[in-house]
Amino acid sequence: MLRQLNLRDFVIVDKLDLVFESGFTVLTGETGAGKSILVDALALALGERGDAGVIREGAARAEISADFEVTDLPALQAWLTENELDDEGNCLLRRVIDSGGRSRCFINGRAVSTQQLRDAGEFLVDIHGQHAHQSLLKSAAQRELLDAYGGVSELSRQVTQAYRQWHKLDEQLAALRQDSSAAEIEREQLQWKTRELTALQFDPASWDELQNEHRRLANAVNLGDGVAFALNILSEGEATALEQVHAATAKLQALTDYDSTLQATCDMVESAAVQLQEASHNLRRYADHLESDPARLLEVEQRLEQVLDTARKYRVRVEQLSELLATSAQRLGELERCADFDKLEADVQAARAGWLTLAQQLSATRAQAAARLTQIVSATMQQLALSGGQFSIALTPVDDGNAHGLEQVEFLVAPHAGAQPKPLAKVASGGELSRISLALQTAVSQVAGVPTLIFDEVDVGIGGGVAEIVGHLLKDLAASRQILCITHLPQVAAVGEHHLQVSKASRDDGVVSRIVPLEAAERVDEIARMLGGVTITETTRRHAHEMLGGAA
Repeated sequence: MLRQLNLRDFVIVDKLDLVFESGFTVLTGETGAGKSILVDALALALGERGDAGVIREGAARAEISADFEVTDLPALQAWLTENELDDEGNCLLRRVIDSGGRSRCFINGRAVSTQQLRDAGEFLVDIHGQHAHQSLLKSAAQRELLDAYGGVSELSRQVTQAYRQWHKLDEQLAALRQDSSAAEIEREQLQWKTRELTALQFDPASWDELQNEHRRLANAVNLGDGVAFALNILSEGEATALEQVHAATAKLQALTDYDSTLQATCDMVESAAVQLQEASHNLRRYADHLESDPARLLEVEQRLEQVLDTARKYRVRVEQLSELLATSAQRLGELERCADFDKLEADVQAARAGWLTLAQQLSATRAQAAARLTQIVSATMQQLALSGGQFSIALTPVDDGNAHGLEQVEFLVAPHAGAQPKPLAKVASGGELSRISLALQTAVSQVAGVPTLIFDEVDVGIGGGVAEIVGHLLKDLAASRQILCITHLPQVAAVGEHHLQVSKASRDDGVVSRIVPLEAAERVDEIARMLGGVTITETTRRHAHEMLGGAA
C-alpha cells in the first residue's frame, strides 16, 4: 500500500508530506484547489511522461517521492531483487524533473530508467481517471478491459505478436511468388559478387601496410640517396657535424673551470653528441638493409590495382569493401532462404497454427470472463438507479481473425427493462455512462492484483441516493484494497474512513496548494461546505453530521 507521498515544488505545491492510511480515503476541496495534483504527481512517480511544465513557478526542479509497503507483494519483491533494487519490504519511488525537462528516476535510492518505474508501478497502483467512461466508447478500450478482467492481457499480447509474425512470413512468400524471376536474378548476381569479394581477401589493416610498403619500394633510390647524404653530414664526410659537436663539448668543458654556470650548457651539447651518434648508427643499419626489389614492387602494384579496380567496379571506397561483402552475404542468405518455397510455406503454416492455438485459448477465456463480467456489472447497475437495466458483452466472430484474436469485443447495454441491448455509445446518456463505467471499474478492480486503487472523480454525473451507493461500493472494495477517491460528492465523502482536504492559498510568491487530514469536527464543516456552498448554516452542519453518522 501507499504509505507516504512527498512533493517539492510541484505545480502549485511548494512542499507536501502526506501520510496515507489503509482502507478508504477521500480527498475533497474547492474546484481548482488542486485535488488532481496528487494523482498527477503519483502518475509521474509511477513513470508517466513529464516535462518542465510541472515545476512550480520560480523553482529549479520538481521532486516527487512515493513510499510503498510491499511485504505482501512477492512478485514485486522478486522483480526488485532481480534488478538489484530490493530494500527489505520497502519500495521508494522518486522522480526529479529539472527546468530543462530532464528527468531522473530512482527506486530505493538507486538510479533507474523511466521504464523501470513503470514496471514497478504496475505492481503497485491502478488509477481510474474521471474520463475513463469516454474511452469505454472505443472498441479497443472495451477489449482491453475484458482481457484485464479475465487476466489474459499477456495472452492477448502474444496473440498480436504471433499474428504479425505469421503475416510477415506470408508477405515474404507472396512477394517471392510475384517476382520470383527478379529474385533469382538478384540471387545469382549476389552469388557472383560474394565469391569475387571473398576471393579478394581484403583486410583494412593489411591495406594500410600494403600502401606503406609500396611507397617504400617505389622510392628506394630516393631513400638510399637521402640516407647517404645525411650520414655524410653527420659522421662520414669531412668536418662532420659529430666532430664539430665533440670539439664544442671539449671547449665548453675546459671553460667550466672558469665559470661553473656553463656546465649545464656543456651537458646539453654532450647529450646532443650522443643523440647524433645514435642517429648515425640507425641510418647506417637502415642503409645496410635498404635495397631495391623490382619484383616485389610489381607484385605490390598488381595487388593495389586489383583492390582499386574492385572498389571502382562496385562504386564504393576501398574501406567499404569489407562492409559490402558482409551486406551482400546477408542479403544472399535471405534470398536463398526465401528461394526455398517449400520451407517458407511450411513456416507460414506453422506460424498460422501457432497464432490460431493462442487465439483459441484467448477466445475461450474471453467467453468465460464475459459471462462473469456481464453478471457482476448487471447486478451493480441495479444498485446505481439503473433498475431493470442489463449489461452484456458481444463476442462477434471475425472472418479469418485479426491481430486481436478471433472475435470483436463490443459492450452492449439495455438501460431499462424491456429495452434491446445496443452498443454502449448509442444508448447511454452521460450520467448512465458514468455509472456503467464505475460498475465496470469496480468489477475489474476486484480482480486486480495491485494493492492501491485511485478513483479520480469517477462519480461525475452521479448524484442523490446513487452517490451514496457509489460511496458504499468503494468502501466495500476498500475491505481488500487501499482506496483513494477524489470526489465532489458529499455522499461519497461521508463514507470515507479517512478524509483529506485540498485547499489553495495566496502568498507573496504565488498561489500554493495544501492537503491536510481532517478530524471529526472538521469533516462536518467540509461536508457542510460540499452540501451548502460558500455559506455554511447550522442546518447544513446538522445535515452533514447526519450523513457522517449514517455512513458510520
